[in-house]
Amino acid sequence: MQIAFVMDPLPSIDPVWETTSHLMYECNQREHTVYFLEPHDIYVRGSRLVARMHDVSTPPDLGMAAYWRTIVDRAKQDDLIFENITDIHALFLRKDPPLMHQTMEFLTPVSDQVFIINSTVGQMVANSKLYLLNFPDIIPETHISRDPGRLKRVIEEFGGDMMVKPLYRFRGEGVIKVSLRDRDNLNSLINYYVKSYKPYTAREAIMVQEYLEVVKTEGDVRIMLLAGEILGAMKRVPAQGDFRTNIHAGATPAKHVVTESDRRICRTIKDRLIADGLWFVGLDVIGDRLVEINVVSPGGIPRINQLDGVKLEARVVDFIEEQVQGLRRGREMAVR
Repeated sequence: MQIAFVMDPLPSIDPVWETTSHLMYECNQREHTVYFLEPHDIYVRGSRLVARMHDVSTPPDLGMAAYWRTIVDRAKQDDLIFENITDIHALFLRKDPPLMHQTMEFLTPVSDQVFIINSTVGQMVANSKLYLLNFPDIIPETHISRDPGRLKRVIEEFGGDMMVKPLYRFRGEGVIKVSLRDRDNLNSLINYYVKSYKPYTAREAIMVQEYLEVVKTEGDVRIMLLAGEILGAMKRVPAQGDFRTNIHAGATPAKHVVTESDRRICRTIKDRLIADGLWFVGLDVIGDRLVEINVVSPGGIPRINQLDGVKLEARVVDFIEEQVQGLRRGREMAVR
Protein backbone atom coordinates (compact mmCIF):
# COMPACT_ATOMS: atom_id res chain seq x y z
CA MET A 1 0.00 0.00 0.00
CA GLN A 2 0.98 3.61 -0.56
CA ILE A 3 0.24 5.73 2.51
CA ALA A 4 0.90 9.47 2.61
CA PHE A 5 1.10 11.76 5.64
CA VAL A 6 0.19 15.42 5.23
CA MET A 7 1.81 16.98 8.27
CA ASP A 8 4.13 19.55 9.80
CA PRO A 9 7.85 19.61 8.84
CA LEU A 10 9.59 16.47 10.07
CA PRO A 11 12.31 18.29 12.09
CA SER A 12 9.56 19.95 14.18
CA ILE A 13 8.30 16.57 15.40
CA ASP A 14 9.41 14.90 18.62
CA PRO A 15 9.19 11.28 17.44
CA VAL A 16 9.08 9.84 20.95
CA TRP A 17 5.85 11.57 21.95
CA GLU A 18 4.07 12.36 18.68
CA THR A 19 1.21 10.16 17.52
CA THR A 20 2.07 10.90 13.88
CA SER A 21 5.59 9.47 14.15
CA HIS A 22 4.26 6.27 15.70
CA LEU A 23 1.69 5.85 12.92
CA MET A 24 4.37 6.41 10.27
CA TYR A 25 6.73 3.97 11.98
CA GLU A 26 4.04 1.26 12.12
CA CYS A 27 3.24 1.72 8.42
CA ASN A 28 6.94 1.45 7.61
CA GLN A 29 7.33 -1.67 9.77
CA ARG A 30 4.63 -3.31 7.64
CA GLU A 31 6.65 -2.35 4.55
CA HIS A 32 4.04 -0.05 3.11
CA THR A 33 5.40 2.78 0.97
CA VAL A 34 5.29 5.88 3.17
CA TYR A 35 5.24 9.40 1.77
CA PHE A 36 5.72 12.72 3.56
CA LEU A 37 4.30 16.03 2.34
CA GLU A 38 3.08 19.34 3.68
CA PRO A 39 -0.23 21.05 2.83
CA HIS A 40 1.36 23.40 0.30
CA ASP A 41 2.65 20.38 -1.66
CA ILE A 42 -0.82 19.62 -3.05
CA TYR A 43 -1.76 21.33 -6.32
CA VAL A 44 -3.68 20.84 -9.58
CA ARG A 45 -2.02 19.91 -12.88
CA GLY A 46 -4.08 19.33 -15.99
CA SER A 47 -7.27 19.25 -13.90
CA ARG A 48 -5.81 16.45 -11.77
CA LEU A 49 -4.90 16.67 -8.12
CA VAL A 50 -1.18 16.10 -7.70
CA ALA A 51 1.19 15.99 -4.72
CA ARG A 52 4.93 16.62 -4.55
CA MET A 53 6.10 14.15 -1.91
CA HIS A 54 9.16 12.58 -0.38
CA ASP A 55 9.29 8.80 -0.25
CA VAL A 56 10.47 8.24 3.33
CA SER A 57 10.21 4.45 3.33
CA THR A 58 13.16 2.81 5.06
CA PRO A 59 14.20 -0.78 5.85
CA PRO A 60 12.10 -2.04 8.78
CA ASP A 61 13.30 -2.63 12.32
CA LEU A 62 15.27 0.56 12.84
CA GLY A 63 14.77 2.00 16.31
CA MET A 64 12.51 5.05 16.44
CA ALA A 65 15.39 7.53 16.89
CA ALA A 66 17.38 6.08 13.97
CA TYR A 67 14.25 5.84 11.84
CA TRP A 68 13.39 9.47 12.41
CA ARG A 69 16.92 10.69 11.69
CA THR A 70 16.86 8.71 8.46
CA ILE A 71 13.57 10.11 7.18
CA VAL A 72 14.48 13.68 8.17
CA ASP A 73 17.65 13.34 6.09
CA ARG A 74 15.71 11.85 3.18
CA ALA A 75 13.19 14.70 3.24
CA LYS A 76 16.03 17.23 3.00
CA GLN A 77 17.06 15.79 -0.34
CA ASP A 78 15.63 17.20 -3.55
CA ASP A 79 14.33 13.84 -4.77
CA LEU A 80 10.58 14.38 -5.03
CA ILE A 81 7.85 12.02 -6.14
CA PHE A 82 5.09 13.67 -8.16
CA GLU A 83 2.04 11.49 -7.74
CA ASN A 84 -1.62 11.79 -8.61
CA ILE A 85 -3.42 11.85 -5.26
CA THR A 86 -5.81 9.18 -6.53
CA ASP A 87 -2.88 6.74 -6.93
CA ILE A 88 -2.35 6.82 -3.15
CA HIS A 89 -4.31 4.29 -1.12
CA ALA A 90 -4.60 6.13 2.19
CA LEU A 91 -3.97 9.71 3.28
CA PHE A 92 -3.42 10.75 6.90
CA LEU A 93 -4.18 14.44 7.47
CA ARG A 94 -1.96 15.15 10.47
CA LYS A 95 -1.10 18.84 10.12
CA ASP A 96 -1.50 20.50 13.52
CA PRO A 97 -4.16 23.22 13.78
CA PRO A 98 -5.10 25.67 12.46
CA LEU A 99 -6.92 23.79 9.74
CA MET A 100 -5.70 24.41 6.19
CA HIS A 101 -9.02 25.02 4.45
CA GLN A 102 -7.59 25.24 0.94
CA THR A 103 -6.01 21.81 1.36
CA MET A 104 -9.37 20.42 2.50
CA GLU A 105 -11.06 21.95 -0.53
CA PHE A 106 -8.45 20.44 -2.87
CA LEU A 107 -8.91 16.96 -1.40
CA THR A 108 -12.69 16.81 -1.03
CA PRO A 109 -13.43 15.91 -4.71
CA VAL A 110 -11.22 12.79 -4.48
CA SER A 111 -12.41 11.63 -1.06
CA ASP A 112 -14.36 8.75 -2.63
CA GLN A 113 -11.20 7.44 -4.32
CA VAL A 114 -8.66 7.69 -1.48
CA PHE A 115 -9.26 6.72 2.14
CA ILE A 116 -8.68 9.93 4.08
CA ILE A 117 -8.41 9.99 7.84
CA ASN A 118 -10.07 12.17 8.96
CA SER A 119 -12.44 13.17 6.17
CA THR A 120 -12.00 16.65 4.77
CA VAL A 121 -15.65 17.63 5.22
CA GLY A 122 -15.65 16.22 8.74
CA GLN A 123 -12.59 18.25 9.69
CA MET A 124 -14.07 21.44 8.25
CA VAL A 125 -17.30 20.87 10.17
CA ALA A 126 -15.71 19.83 13.45
CA ASN A 127 -12.42 21.69 13.75
CA SER A 128 -13.78 24.38 16.10
CA LYS A 129 -15.29 24.10 19.54
CA LEU A 130 -18.70 24.76 17.98
CA TYR A 131 -18.99 21.08 17.08
CA LEU A 132 -19.73 20.37 20.75
CA LEU A 133 -23.13 22.00 20.31
CA ASN A 134 -24.30 18.83 18.54
CA PHE A 135 -24.28 17.16 21.95
CA PRO A 136 -25.94 19.61 24.38
CA ASP A 137 -26.87 16.97 26.97
CA ILE A 138 -23.27 15.93 27.74
CA ILE A 139 -21.35 19.23 27.68
CA PRO A 140 -20.99 21.92 30.37
CA GLU A 141 -23.30 24.93 30.29
CA THR A 142 -22.10 26.83 27.22
CA HIS A 143 -22.64 30.31 25.75
CA ILE A 144 -21.15 31.85 22.61
CA SER A 145 -21.33 35.51 21.64
CA ARG A 146 -19.38 38.49 20.32
CA ASP A 147 -21.32 40.95 22.49
CA PRO A 148 -19.32 41.89 25.65
CA GLY A 149 -22.43 43.06 27.47
CA ARG A 150 -24.26 39.80 26.84
CA LEU A 151 -21.26 37.73 27.92
CA LYS A 152 -20.86 39.68 31.15
CA ARG A 153 -24.57 39.19 31.93
CA VAL A 154 -24.15 35.45 31.36
CA ILE A 155 -21.30 35.32 33.86
CA GLU A 156 -23.21 37.42 36.38
CA GLU A 157 -26.31 35.25 36.11
CA PHE A 158 -24.28 32.06 36.38
CA GLY A 159 -22.62 33.33 39.53
CA GLY A 160 -19.65 30.93 39.62
CA ASP A 161 -16.36 30.58 37.81
CA MET A 162 -16.49 30.18 34.04
CA MET A 163 -14.03 29.42 31.27
CA VAL A 164 -13.38 31.73 28.33
CA LYS A 165 -12.25 29.87 25.20
CA PRO A 166 -11.37 31.20 21.74
CA LEU A 167 -13.14 28.99 19.22
CA TYR A 168 -10.27 28.18 16.88
CA ARG A 169 -7.14 27.91 19.00
CA PHE A 170 -5.62 24.71 20.31
CA ARG A 171 -3.43 23.15 23.04
CA GLY A 172 -5.11 25.34 25.65
CA GLU A 173 -3.92 28.57 24.04
CA GLY A 174 -5.98 31.55 25.20
CA VAL A 175 -8.11 29.55 27.65
CA ILE A 176 -8.68 31.49 30.89
CA LYS A 177 -10.83 31.22 33.99
CA VAL A 178 -12.95 34.26 34.92
CA SER A 179 -15.27 35.17 37.78
CA LEU A 180 -17.20 38.06 39.31
CA ARG A 181 -14.55 38.42 42.01
CA ASP A 182 -12.42 40.52 39.67
CA ARG A 183 -14.90 42.65 37.73
CA ASP A 184 -12.37 45.20 36.45
CA ASN A 185 -10.21 42.57 34.81
CA LEU A 186 -13.28 40.62 33.69
CA ASN A 187 -14.55 43.59 31.68
CA SER A 188 -11.13 44.16 30.15
CA LEU A 189 -10.63 40.50 29.25
CA ILE A 190 -14.03 40.08 27.62
CA ASN A 191 -13.54 43.22 25.55
CA TYR A 192 -10.06 42.06 24.54
CA TYR A 193 -11.15 38.58 23.48
CA VAL A 194 -14.09 39.70 21.36
CA LYS A 195 -12.07 42.63 19.92
CA SER A 196 -14.78 45.07 20.92
CA TYR A 197 -12.89 47.95 19.31
CA LYS A 198 -14.02 46.56 15.94
CA PRO A 199 -17.47 46.89 14.34
CA TYR A 200 -19.88 44.24 15.65
CA THR A 201 -19.73 42.20 12.42
CA ALA A 202 -15.92 42.03 12.57
CA ARG A 203 -15.65 40.95 16.20
CA GLU A 204 -14.60 37.47 17.31
CA ALA A 205 -17.22 35.29 18.95
CA ILE A 206 -15.93 33.44 22.01
CA MET A 207 -17.15 30.57 24.11
CA VAL A 208 -17.97 31.04 27.80
CA GLN A 209 -18.38 27.71 29.53
CA GLU A 210 -19.10 26.46 33.03
CA TYR A 211 -15.90 25.80 35.00
CA LEU A 212 -15.87 22.22 36.29
CA GLU A 213 -14.23 22.33 39.71
CA VAL A 214 -13.34 18.64 39.64
CA VAL A 215 -10.56 19.40 37.14
CA LYS A 216 -8.38 20.79 39.95
CA THR A 217 -8.26 17.49 41.82
CA GLU A 218 -8.87 14.89 39.11
CA GLY A 219 -7.69 16.57 35.92
CA ASP A 220 -9.33 15.53 32.67
CA VAL A 221 -9.35 12.38 30.56
CA ARG A 222 -8.14 12.10 26.95
CA ILE A 223 -10.03 9.30 25.20
CA MET A 224 -8.85 8.13 21.79
CA LEU A 225 -11.63 6.82 19.56
CA LEU A 226 -11.25 4.72 16.42
CA ALA A 227 -14.41 4.35 14.31
CA GLY A 228 -16.43 5.40 17.34
CA GLU A 229 -14.96 2.78 19.65
CA ILE A 230 -12.63 3.46 22.57
CA LEU A 231 -9.03 2.81 21.53
CA GLY A 232 -7.37 3.94 24.75
CA ALA A 233 -7.45 6.64 27.42
CA MET A 234 -5.28 8.50 29.90
CA LYS A 235 -5.78 11.02 32.67
CA ARG A 236 -4.04 14.43 32.51
CA VAL A 237 -3.39 16.18 35.80
CA PRO A 238 -2.77 19.95 35.63
CA ALA A 239 0.45 21.45 36.95
CA GLN A 240 0.43 23.06 40.38
CA GLY A 241 -1.29 26.44 40.19
CA ASP A 242 -2.73 25.81 36.71
CA PHE A 243 -6.13 24.58 35.58
CA ARG A 244 -5.16 23.61 32.02
CA THR A 245 -4.83 19.91 31.34
CA ASN A 246 -2.92 20.07 28.05
CA ILE A 247 0.37 18.16 28.14
CA HIS A 248 1.96 21.07 26.23
CA ALA A 249 0.87 23.36 29.09
CA GLY A 250 2.68 21.24 31.68
CA ALA A 251 0.04 18.69 32.68
CA THR A 252 1.16 15.21 33.74
CA PRO A 253 -0.22 12.05 32.10
CA ALA A 254 -1.50 9.26 34.35
CA LYS A 255 -3.13 5.87 33.91
CA HIS A 256 -6.93 5.89 33.55
CA VAL A 257 -9.49 3.10 33.75
CA VAL A 258 -12.39 3.83 31.39
CA THR A 259 -15.63 4.40 33.33
CA GLU A 260 -19.26 3.81 32.42
CA SER A 261 -19.66 7.59 32.24
CA ASP A 262 -16.86 7.70 29.65
CA ARG A 263 -18.57 4.97 27.66
CA ARG A 264 -21.91 6.79 27.78
CA ILE A 265 -20.31 9.91 26.31
CA CYS A 266 -18.68 7.86 23.54
CA ARG A 267 -21.94 6.09 22.70
CA THR A 268 -23.72 9.44 22.50
CA ILE A 269 -21.39 10.87 19.87
CA LYS A 270 -20.40 7.71 17.95
CA ASP A 271 -22.98 7.81 15.16
CA ARG A 272 -22.41 11.50 14.42
CA LEU A 273 -18.62 11.05 14.27
CA ILE A 274 -18.91 8.15 11.83
CA ALA A 275 -21.45 10.01 9.67
CA ASP A 276 -18.96 12.90 9.41
CA GLY A 277 -16.04 10.61 8.53
CA LEU A 278 -14.26 11.37 11.80
CA TRP A 279 -12.63 8.00 12.29
CA PHE A 280 -9.75 8.87 14.58
CA VAL A 281 -10.46 11.51 17.24
CA GLY A 282 -9.44 12.56 20.73
CA LEU A 283 -12.06 13.46 23.32
CA ASP A 284 -11.40 15.58 26.41
CA VAL A 285 -13.68 14.73 29.32
CA ILE A 286 -13.90 16.38 32.75
CA GLY A 287 -15.99 14.47 35.27
CA ASP A 288 -19.07 13.40 33.32
CA ARG A 289 -18.91 16.24 30.78
CA LEU A 290 -17.44 16.32 27.27
CA VAL A 291 -15.40 19.52 26.89
CA GLU A 292 -13.58 19.08 23.56
CA ILE A 293 -13.48 16.92 20.43
CA ASN A 294 -10.11 16.93 18.66
CA VAL A 295 -10.37 15.94 15.00
CA VAL A 296 -7.32 17.72 13.52
CA SER A 297 -4.19 15.71 14.34
CA PRO A 298 -5.44 14.24 17.65
CA GLY A 299 -2.65 12.95 19.87
CA GLY A 300 -2.09 10.71 22.86
CA ILE A 301 -1.04 7.31 21.51
CA PRO A 302 2.62 7.25 22.72
CA ARG A 303 1.75 8.18 26.30
CA ILE A 304 -1.17 5.75 26.50
CA ASN A 305 1.12 3.05 25.09
CA GLN A 306 3.63 3.76 27.84
CA LEU A 307 1.03 3.85 30.62
CA ASP A 308 -0.89 0.73 29.55
CA GLY A 309 1.80 -1.36 27.86
CA VAL A 310 -0.07 -1.39 24.54
CA LYS A 311 0.61 -0.53 20.91
CA LEU A 312 -2.41 1.46 19.76
CA GLU A 313 -0.90 2.52 16.43
CA ALA A 314 -1.09 -1.11 15.26
CA ARG A 315 -4.87 -1.09 15.66
CA VAL A 316 -5.12 2.19 13.73
CA VAL A 317 -3.09 0.83 10.82
CA ASP A 318 -5.12 -2.42 10.91
CA PHE A 319 -8.21 -0.25 10.46
CA ILE A 320 -6.66 1.68 7.57
CA GLU A 321 -5.73 -1.54 5.77
CA GLU A 322 -9.28 -2.84 6.17
CA GLN A 323 -10.79 0.38 4.83
CA VAL A 324 -8.48 0.43 1.82
CA GLN A 325 -9.39 -3.17 1.02
CA GLY A 326 -13.06 -2.26 1.27
CA LEU A 327 -12.54 0.70 -1.07
CA ARG A 328 -10.78 -1.57 -3.58
CA ARG A 329 -13.60 -4.13 -3.49
CA GLY A 330 -16.12 -1.36 -4.06
CA ARG A 331 -14.23 -0.19 -7.14
CA GLU A 332 -14.02 -3.72 -8.54
CA MET A 333 -17.78 -4.20 -8.08
CA ALA A 334 -18.42 -0.88 -9.83
CA VAL A 335 -16.30 -1.96 -12.83
CA ARG A 336 -18.24 -5.21 -13.15
